[in-house]
Amino acid sequence: MNTEGRLLLAVLLMIVVLVGTNMLFQPSTPPAGDDTADLAERIDEAVAERTDEAGTPDRETPGPVEPGTEEQVETDDPSIPAGFLQEEPESELAALEGLEAQEGIEQVIRVESPLYSITFSNRGARIVSLELPRFRSFAREGSVELVADETIGKLGSRVVVANDTLDLRAVPFQVEPAGGIRLEEGGEPQTVTFRYQHPTQPFSMEVRYEFDPDSYVIHASGEVRGVDRGLLLTDIGRGLAFNERAPAVDAREMAFVGNHLQNGIRSRNLGDVEGREVSEGPFFWAAVRSQYFVVGFHPAEESVGMDYFGGIIANEATVDDWTLADVSVTQSLGSTGAFNYRIFAGPQDYALLAAMGQDFQQVNPVGWRFLRPILRPFVGIITWVLVFLHDFLSVGYGWVLIIFGVMMRIVLFPLNHKAMKAQLRNLAVQPLLKNLQEKYKDQPEKMQKELMKLYKEHGFNPLAGCWPMLLPWPILIALFFVFQNTIELRGVPFAWMPDLSAPDPFFVLPVLLGISMFLMQWISFRTMEEINPQMKLMMWLLPVFLTVVFANLPSGLNLYYLTANLATLPQTWWIANERKKVQAKGPPVPVGDKGTKTKAKAKA
Repeated sequence: MNTEGRLLLAVLLMIVVLVGTNMLFQPSTPPAGDDTADLAERIDEAVAERTDEAGTPDRETPGPVEPGTEEQVETDDPSIPAGFLQEEPESELAALEGLEAQEGIEQVIRVESPLYSITFSNRGARIVSLELPRFRSFAREGSVELVADETIGKLGSRVVVANDTLDLRAVPFQVEPAGGIRLEEGGEPQTVTFRYQHPTQPFSMEVRYEFDPDSYVIHASGEVRGVDRGLLLTDIGRGLAFNERAPAVDAREMAFVGNHLQNGIRSRNLGDVEGREVSEGPFFWAAVRSQYFVVGFHPAEESVGMDYFGGIIANEATVDDWTLADVSVTQSLGSTGAFNYRIFAGPQDYALLAAMGQDFQQVNPVGWRFLRPILRPFVGIITWVLVFLHDFLSVGYGWVLIIFGVMMRIVLFPLNHKAMKAQLRNLAVQPLLKNLQEKYKDQPEKMQKELMKLYKEHGFNPLAGCWPMLLPWPILIALFFVFQNTIELRGVPFAWMPDLSAPDPFFVLPVLLGISMFLMQWISFRTMEEINPQMKLMMWLLPVFLTVVFANLPSGLNLYYLTANLATLPQTWWIANERKKVQAKGPPVPVGDKGTKTKAKAKA
């Protein structure tokens, strides 16, 4: 069972305990002219026409190629979209075949800024390294790395015209400035330009990347000349590099996501991709993400080409023995060959993602699909409150969680108090209820009628003491997903815990949490006149079971829940004593008895 499943099981069991305890005292369409609308059909035609008899592509994936390499090698590399190859010499683009064999020494160009350190190769104008110096990687020395495989990299380009594809991911581009750039905080944006001109054919490509020292957004623009109304395929990459302590968690969270014009946001785990998958657009944006970081493609604010991306292509691949996928995004070049788009490469910071527009903050969907409409508002509000308390009080997130736990109990105190008073009222009716059930046990219809009369006379509501107790659970579940994906809590230490978003390495918090749950049940049960054996067994076993479950959950979640339990103990003690007083008084007089009411007023 995965971590989310264990959380759900734990929450369900806790709800059963609380509600069960309470019930002991009760009766049981795309834009016109969009050239990408028929993307899937065109690609399927390419698959049928552009593979050899064995169904195997006849050229390997081009990476950085040694000068003078001319041999074409057959390969089963799944990163090559089937059909995106040149075979026929009479084809306009096939005449450009072998571009990767042109002589030239590979150049490395670096872009340094306070927010990122990017390394380009002039071979294909590809990013071969993208580091975020403000975030430490827990899987390697140094900063977080967003490029999983430098031989594939990111931003490599292919141009598709009809059924022919020109692969530019290994051709040598000229770079300006050749020495790279360095950006200073608060400084002006700067641009790196890559140009390629075929020596004998009227084909050329220019792509410009504008970098802002104070933003994770990169503006890309350019032109492709010498072709007529083609498609531009740009590599988003082979997922993101692993940066967390547990590679299995990183692999599970790795996904490509798109916000479709009609179908909304859809996420697909990279490990689930089999073979080659094509998602037909149009898309507002497309991205690959890990647990805490994302690389997303967005149309430019003032687009000279498409306002949408035409499709997303994913091809099964392997990284460090983990099955992931190569992901590319397509856009129409139009008659002018111009294109532009924006790239967000950075942390999943809620404010930064929201600023990109088109619900990009939902790039990492929250929780199980059937619960997302409920959980999203809770997650957004809780994240905002935690960050606000952290900034306003200038305290660490560990203390923020303790304060938040106490605050939630204070806010929910009136509702909990009302629920507990309803429990006492229901408890007082129990003797009358038992008498009716015994008296009319052979007359079910009569018993039902008398029970309804009893409920009405005493204001008895079987659910009055239950539903307020359920209110904290959406918050608890939402907090779980806050810790799963909120960058502000990643790697934050507190006390003996090195990371509030990871399990407690010494299991101190889960044990204390189990003890607090046992205390709450013991305080409640000690004032009960009768406790069935099943409840006694649950009082002992449930805290043990939940201790084991919560040992695998984020330590920050345990810290919050432990604080909330401790803050609830005084109220639990009070209700237990009140219950004892109610039991000593005996059954109440029906509230509908006017004579009794008059006598009570006279005594008062």
